[in-house]
Amino acid sequence: MKLLIKGGTLISPDQKEIFSTDVLIADGKVAVFGNNLEMDRAFIIDAGGKLVLPGLIDLHAHLREPGFEDSETIATGTMAAAKGGFTSLACMPNTNPVADNSSVISFILNKARQGGKVNVFPIGAITAGSRGEELAEMAGLKEAGAVAFSDDGRCISNAAVMYRAMQYATMINMPVIAHCEDTRLSAQGAMHEGYYSTLLGLKGIPAAAEEVMVTRDIILAGETGCRLHIAHVSTEGSVQLIRQAKARGLRVTAEATPHHFTLTDREVTGYNTSTKVNPPLRTLEDVNAVRQGLRDGTIDVIATDHAPHAQEKKEVEYENAPFGISGLETAVGLVWTELVNTGILSPLEAVEKMTANPARILGISKGILAKGADADLTIIDPARTEKVDPARFVSKGRNTPFAGRMLAGVPVMTIVGGKIVFEYAG
Repeated sequence: MKLLIKGGTLISPDQKEIFSTDVLIADGKVAVFGNNLEMDRAFIIDAGGKLVLPGLIDLHAHLREPGFEDSETIATGTMAAAKGGFTSLACMPNTNPVADNSSVISFILNKARQGGKVNVFPIGAITAGSRGEELAEMAGLKEAGAVAFSDDGRCISNAAVMYRAMQYATMINMPVIAHCEDTRLSAQGAMHEGYYSTLLGLKGIPAAAEEVMVTRDIILAGETGCRLHIAHVSTEGSVQLIRQAKARGLRVTAEATPHHFTLTDREVTGYNTSTKVNPPLRTLEDVNAVRQGLRDGTIDVIATDHAPHAQEKKEVEYENAPFGISGLETAVGLVWTELVNTGILSPLEAVEKMTANPARILGISKGILAKGADADLTIIDPARTEKVDPARFVSKGRNTPFAGRMLAGVPVMTIVGGKIVFEYAG
């Protein structure tokens, strides 16, 4: 089927331009750009007043399959991605079994081909079983289709193991995605250590638990030349450390999540377990530092860290609840409402952090709108607002602290490989 998108405003990070144009899609590829295009037997999409973007890429998501299908599956997670405007996502390896071998990577890719709505790029584990003790077969994971290595959810405490992992990743030209957490400092913590943890009687996780490991991993990246990507940055100190590393010319990139540039630890005062995330929600000073890091380019990527959980797992005491927010279906609205409409990021900068930058870091040929490129596109309506209603989520995870919040910039259509996989019904 041919699709003709008419009257939209195209945001093109690769060209650093925003301009009005029609887009013709044929045979799963972007075929023609131009004004007042006409094409017989093409399905017409009226994009008047809307923004046409390269398909959004989530660099950091948890699809839970295999092993935790009560919380999410590849089918439901990719449906949530499509509804959220994402055409591609990279999924973390903390499944059961862990994605530390080619068989699990192949399983994920096959499941995605059979029932996935969007492109899925698996991330392989750095260590066997993500236990932090011995390296996984990293070359085999790459050959099977992994696009990066991470033990996300678990920090590799042993510096010698992380050093060897970075050496090996550099040899095979793959990025390492670091979950930076000193577990001796964060042990049994449930929220940020500070005023509100004291007020609520909850054990806190100090900012130093993140910053100590950010420091270590930056040093190791400098020693090895590794492409280091630091996941879910949450503290002012981490932003400063990454800024300094970049100034020194190190191959370090970083991401921030919508909840870390939107919410503070004050949100925990109602003991709503949907506010329990790792790293935890921090202070207003940390939130402002993350926003500044996004503004000045210190933080390259906006990623969701989509971490869905079955409802009963979150309906327990705060200390006993698992960490995680279901983030795919609210990310774009939060970016537009909290960053674009407030002037922190321009539309072009925001789109770049959700398309071209994650594609570059992962080394995938996505995130661009050019003639001959894969026809992965996201159309959003910057004027449309919608109230967050977890009951309408298509993800199995309804665990969101944003319920009831009005968000602007709603994705209204998602196209993957020239096929419409989501259309906003109003």
